[in-house]
Amino acid sequence: MPSTLRKRAESKASRMMRVDAARDRLGAPDAAPVPDAPAPKCHVLGDGATDFSGETVERLLARGEFFWLDLYRPDAADFEILRDVFKFHPLAVEDSEHFNQRAKVDEYEDFVFIVVYGASSDRDRLVEVHCFYSGRFLVTVHRDDCPAFAELRGRYAQLHEPTPRPSLLLYRVVDGLINSFFPILSAFDDRIDELENQIFLRTSDDQLQEIFQMKRLLVGMRKAVSPQRDAFANLTGRTAELPGFATEDEHYFRDVYDHLIRISEMIDSYRDLLSSALDVYLSTVSNRLNAVMKQLTIIATVFLPLTFITGFFGQNFGWLTGHIRNWGTFVGLGLGTELLAIALLFTLFKRRGWF
Repeated sequence: MPSTLRKRAESKASRMMRVDAARDRLGAPDAAPVPDAPAPKCHVLGDGATDFSGETVERLLARGEFFWLDLYRPDAADFEILRDVFKFHPLAVEDSEHFNQRAKVDEYEDFVFIVVYGASSDRDRLVEVHCFYSGRFLVTVHRDDCPAFAELRGRYAQLHEPTPRPSLLLYRVVDGLINSFFPILSAFDDRIDELENQIFLRTSDDQLQEIFQMKRLLVGMRKAVSPQRDAFANLTGRTAELPGFATEDEHYFRDVYDHLIRISEMIDSYRDLLSSALDVYLSTVSNRLNAVMKQLTIIATVFLPLTFITGFFGQNFGWLTGHIRNWGTFVGLGLGTELLAIALLFTLFKRRGWF
């Protein structure tokens, strides 16, 4: 028995810890955190943080080896380098300059332009990444912080040799972004369960606001994931036709498509759960309102005959003062009739099952 109680207590404590962590991940910050140091603008796989300039790009291209260049918060001059030094198509650079793009895969003569979304810890929980990929390089451009890239750079930095398969690196980048949705969605699952339990215990306006906030986040994720799923579905069977890809890459990007299907289904499922939680909230509030109105109706009904009796005695006060000669008659008429009316009403309520 003590071991069973201890296991139950540990299970409850573990669940509460998960719920607290979910609330921390889902809660919108009141103010933006102040970073200790500005994040580097440019990372090159194997070289670390570096300056992004035309000379740097020309030096990397002159090596003749595949490289991954990650560009964080680019400005107009940086896009000029992408256009003039990398010789990217002007339409691709123009799309990269304007964020909030629809997820897509655009094929050009010697490179592929990919817009892919992942999850982050900012207010909208999304990070948009633009990828320029060919057999010689991978250039990623993003404005929001992307934690998945730091882990991936560390993994490849331990190889100390040229990247064996450039297309596999692109797969790791895309897969890392897509898999970043799973922890956020897991936090949604825990928080929805906790919200439902709290609603049954006691409703509050904060719960209603949180439900709508979570629904808005899920709608934003769905707008990012659904086009992404369709874009990678169109790659099925023709991955090898794209620049820098091989036939065996079909299996890897089919795995990406499977993950996107899972994420899309989870988002739809959690939207339905939030709608159900909203219905439970509204039903609970309505039931409690009905209970309060029932109690007030009973109180008002009790006072109706009392008002009639006191009105009768008040309008016939002159007659009563001439005919009531003792305390017994006064108590019998003045209080007895009121007590009798209350007793009859409570008997009626009890038979009707009103309380």
